[in-house]
Formats: sequence, structure tokens, C-alpha cells
Amino acid sequence: MTNKQSLRIAIFTSLYAPFLAGVSVAVHQRVRWLLQQGHEVFLIHPQINDQYPKHVSNRPMPGLDELKPFPNFSAYAFPTQPLIFYKSLPQPLHYQHWSDTELLEKFQPDIIVVEEAAQMRGFYSLYLQGYGRPIGIEYAKRTGIPTISLFHTDIVAYIQYYLGNQFFSLIRPIIPFLVKQFSEVYDVNLFPSQEQLAKYKQLKSQRSEYLPFQGVDCQKFNPANICYNPIPNDNRPTLLFVGRITAEKNVTQLLDAYSIIAAKIPDVHLVIIGSGPYDVEIRKRAEEFKSGVTVWGESHGTELLGWYARADVFVNPSLTENFCTANNEALASGTPVVAAVATSTSEQIIPGLNGFLAEPNNPTDLAYKVMAILQNPNLKEELSRQARLSILEFDWSACMEKFENKLYELVQTRKQLEAKVV
Repeated sequence: MTNKQSLRIAIFTSLYAPFLAGVSVAVHQRVRWLLQQGHEVFLIHPQINDQYPKHVSNRPMPGLDELKPFPNFSAYAFPTQPLIFYKSLPQPLHYQHWSDTELLEKFQPDIIVVEEAAQMRGFYSLYLQGYGRPIGIEYAKRTGIPTISLFHTDIVAYIQYYLGNQFFSLIRPIIPFLVKQFSEVYDVNLFPSQEQLAKYKQLKSQRSEYLPFQGVDCQKFNPANICYNPIPNDNRPTLLFVGRITAEKNVTQLLDAYSIIAAKIPDVHLVIIGSGPYDVEIRKRAEEFKSGVTVWGESHGTELLGWYARADVFVNPSLTENFCTANNEALASGTPVVAAVATSTSEQIIPGLNGFLAEPNNPTDLAYKVMAILQNPNLKEELSRQARLSILEFDWSACMEKFENKLYELVQTRKQLEAKVV
């Protein structure tokens, strides 16, 4: 759009630094970009307190300190407690402890954006400790302000992983009802993946659209970062995984696949970067492979950029990704990706062009797809070259321009409706 007007944007997010997740990274980038365009942003984010593990609050992640210098930025930290199933992530306290409506009345936004609204409402804990009602809706109904919900995560898959198949089978019949009830309160629900959109439309998701809001900073993540080699003089072929060490990420399957790969390529090195509830189990299993598997823990800054560029293959066995941030970061770094077929991975990985897709929950197929790259230097070189080219259309700026246009569209539509009423 020409002659851009400045918008007052209220952004509610279930995750933000120092809580480590793809959502936290994306929200920070989105807010910074909007501020740089001159918009006024009010960020409502989870509070960090002493109920969380010490390492959470000590993470060197970009966060509020980077945004505070902007005069058009303000923030509020809502009260939280650790999520029942994952103590390093937050759950908002019930609305009796804070008022989203009161916050919005003071800020008076032109539009409300809710990132990962399912967690803010309490779906991740099935209302056992969550906020309990849709965020921002009371104020929006009263004022006519448009609302957007951004779907980052496959909520249904997460619930299944954390509650188990037996309990999930009991609640499965009501899932479409919950998704419909959840989605119909927002003016639009945006999905960064076409496949994820199709899945949730089948589950009765209302007012739902595809918009590639989940980009990657191609300037930050690029092959030149190989200069930040975290282990100098280590020339072993390296497999990389970056993500939370949790059940839904299928991290145990990495080790199953690694044992098959190592039998054929003895000097191959698997590096697992991240932390989470499965830390102890993964570290114990990794001991079987001695120096062949390195559980690095969390990584940030240039060290992480170096890992992405240094790796020969990025391996992702997760089945719950929704246009996975880590996959994007690997591709932008010129590293081919082998990922399990999951909702949205086929939109990121084109077999034979920038990596390969493996059968879900099949470590053997995952292993053979990785070996196909490692054992063919010419193929690896071509995949690496195409990896970065394949993701450039999802550069952060391109994605954010589409997102900004959607904000303008909704604000303009609302003004036109108000004009007709008058």
C-alpha cells in the first residue's frame, strides 16, 4: 500500500523471551519489524517469575531490551505459572488475576493480534489452569475493533502427545466442536501452512486463511556463518537437530536413525541442540554412542548460526510442525533438510531439490534419506545450493509485508462497515 498510515497494534502472545520456542522468536521479529515501519505496538506477553527453572530466566535471547528504545513500543507482562506438562513454558493465570479488556481500553488499538491463542486460552492444559476465555474478544465486541488469531502450532497433535492416545481417544469426538468454538470468535484465523489450514478446516475451523507470516531472516541465517564454527578442526560429517527436547519432537527417533547411519558411516557426528523434559533420557541414550553424539544443550547467537551453516544435513523427525522455524533457518543457512512427512513439511522441503522427506515414525527411512546425501558429494552440493534459494520467498520482510497488508485490509473493512452503519 502507498501512503502507509501508522496503526496502533495490540499483540497478545503466549510465548516471548526468555521462554524459548519458535513462537518467541517469531513474535520478537514481528514486533521489531512493525516498530521499524512506524506502527505503535503494545506487546502483552508472559511474565517470568521464580516458579520457573533458573536456566529459563538466564537465556541470552533478544527480548524487551532490544525493543524498549523504540518510542512507539510499550509492554505488559501478564501473570503466569508453569505449564503442567512442561515446566519451562508458561500458562496465563485465570482472568480474575488480570484484565485484557482493561489493558485494551487504555491502549485503544486499531487492531488486536493474538499469537498462539490456544495456549493463552488454556487448551494446552485443557483449561486445567488456563485463562479460560478468548483473549481480547470482550473489548473487540464492545468497540468493533478487528481481531486476528495466528496459528503457530498443531494444537490437536500437541494435546494428543501430552495426554496420551487413550485419553485423547475419549475427547477426539469433541475436538471439532472445540476448534469451531475457538476459531469463530476471531475475525480471521491465519495459518502459515496450506496443509495445516486444510487440516483445521476439516476440524471445523472458521474464518480461516493461509498467510505466510512465519518467515526467516535470510540475512541473519546464511552460509557465510560457517566462519562461526563451534568445534574448530572437527571435520566429521555433521547431522544437526535444533529444537525442544520433548515428546512431540520425536527426538528419540534421531538416535534410532543415527545408529543405522553410524553403521555405514562410522565417523558421522550427530549434534542435538536444545533443552526440555526429555533431556535426561536423551543424554543417557547418547552415552551409548560416545563421541558420535553430542547433546550440546541450548545454543544462541553466532554459535547457533555457526551450527546451522556447519552442518551437512539438518534432520527433523517431528510430526507436529507448522511451517517449522528451525527447518527454515537450516535451509536459509544452505543446509539440506531431511524431515519426516508432517503437516507443512512438504511446503518447505522439495525432495531432491533442497532435501528429502521421510516416512513418519520410520527411523530407518530417515536414516537412508540422510545417507543418500552424505554418500553423494555432488548431490549434497546441489541440495545445499538450492536450499537457500528455495526459502528466499519466505524472507522475513516479504512475509511481514503480506502480514501488514492483512492488518490494513481488516482495519479498512471495519471502517467501511462503520461508515455504512452511520
